Amino acid sequence: HPARDMQDTFYTEDGNLLRTHTSPIQVRALKELKPPFKIIAPGRVFRYEEVDASHENTFNQVEGMVVGKDVSISNLIYTMEELLNQVFGKKMTVRLRPGYFPFVEPGFELDFKCMVCNGKGCSVCKHSGWVELLPCGLIHPNVLKFGGLDPKEWTGFAFGLGLDRLVMMRYGINDIRYFNSSNLRFLKNFQ
Repeated sequence: HPARDMQDTFYTEDGNLLRTHTSPIQVRALKELKPPFKIIAPGRVFRYEEVDASHENTFNQVEGMVVGKDVSISNLIYTMEELLNQVFGKKMTVRLRPGYFPFVEPGFELDFKCMVCNGKGCSVCKHSGWVELLPCGLIHPNVLKFGGLDPKEWTGFAFGLGLDRLVMMRYGINDIRYFNSSNLRFLKNFQ
């Protein structure tokens, strides 16, 4: 995963690495659960990256994975659209862009129309009208093999949802950094 690069990680003084994403749960699930199965695994992650209105170095991520027979890109798209429709209570406009993530093939970036500016362009969406929400894709056959499954028999999809960014859009918050601030008036809104 790109976030494992030396320049993208935080290490403690004793040399331990703070987790950069929740994806490692995938192999554990593949080894411990009998397919078909679905998992959701939330976690706090830490990345050494440039902080701006839509990027923070400490945030909450939700890993999702579905493994079954004949799981396809159509299943992935439907699940992601339905998740967003339920969270926002309305039909959301989304797009998929090709993306490289070593644990999925093919890999995508799922974006949705910026709700802060309604797609017109602002600092949150970097004036593009779109907000990157999650990397996703079909689980790479090698990941399935490593987890002890036959990729000719089982397929699946996985995603890593940035929960802070989702909440940010849901409530029209224009800066993700507020979530890690000490502004109690802001933070009390999310108790």
